Amino acid sequence: MRFVAGADEAGRGCLAGPLVAAAVLFDLERITPRDVRALGRLNDSKQCTEECREELYPIVMRTAVKVSVVSRCPRRIDTRGLHRTNLDALRESLLRVARPGVMCLSDGFPLGKDFPWPLRAVVDGDTKSAAIAAASILAKVTRDRYMRRADALYPGWDFASHVGYSTPEHRAAIRHHGVSPLHRMSFQSLAYQQLGFEAEPAAPEEAPAAAAPEEPLAAPDPLAPEEALAAPDPLAPEEVLAAPDPLAPDLPPPPGFAVARLEDASEGVLEVVE
Repeated sequence: MRFVAGADEAGRGCLAGPLVAAAVLFDLERITPRDVRALGRLNDSKQCTEECREELYPIVMRTAVKVSVVSRCPRRIDTRGLHRTNLDALRESLLRVARPGVMCLSDGFPLGKDFPWPLRAVVDGDTKSAAIAAASILAKVTRDRYMRRADALYPGWDFASHVGYSTPEHRAAIRHHGVSPLHRMSFQSLAYQQLGFEAEPAAPEEAPAAAAPEEPLAAPDPLAPEEALAAPDPLAPEEVLAAPDPLAPDLPPPPGFAVARLEDASEGVLEVVE
């Protein structure tokens, strides 16, 4: 076995914002002792400080052979369900980095018997596998950056502080302002039950039309694999397919960076290839 790919997600337990899954592919024949030392601080991203995650992020990007970050918006979570959306995002992120000779690892979730590559679901994998822990860092940093930028469009909920999680301050903001288009209305959270919320999402301040809740998606499945990226060779250098959205997760644009922009600003696929 030469390649190890790990996948993890961020935002599964949030009241608001996208669910982000990331996959990281390591080539065991190319990792040097220096790389091993640099990655020595890898752990579950939730156990790292924000400063530590930001320091590890470029190290993972530099060391990995390939990474993929997949984002699923609140509307998709509400339509398809959180668990199914989570599995689909993890599965897609791994499929985008896998290649012959790979062992794929997911953080606790089996991804179906039809998964085409060798796969192991590792319980607490982000504390046991460097590849899963690296994916956890990418997913968490990408999502947190998105939520801090979303705070400018929806300032009343202080997304930059709690990044969508159920904190006392976040629940107080929901009680005062209602819900925003970034809130997941299907999420059966105790916070929602305590607040008795069944209201329609509130309109943001000067929000772009694409983010308004009444705008329907143009296609029934805008994230179908055949529509996500136009390049036929997933390992070939790719061009940016669309101008960056102001709410797109702000990964640095190294050579071979590709963005597939979709209807919702919090949906899409980001890839870095060799």
